[in-house]
Amino acid sequence: MDCTICKVGSTEQGLVTVTLERGETIFLIKKVPAQVCQNCGHYFLDSETTKLVMDRGNDAIGKGSELEILNLQLA
Repeated sequence: MDCTICKVGSTEQGLVTVTLERGETIFLIKKVPAQVCQNCGHYFLDSETTKLVMDRGNDAIGKGSELEILNLQLA
């Protein structure tokens, strides 16, 4: 797919690190599958992966974590 950010590059399947921050919690999730622009590096997550990332982030916030880092493991 063509990148909607830089309008020049195209995307390829890759792995990224997603950083979420809410209040006092910082959540890093590594090895997230995404479409990554080969020109600017912007990435796009599909809806299933986005939901999984957000659910894991909300779990970290619910536990009161200040910093949590994990690898995404898809079933």
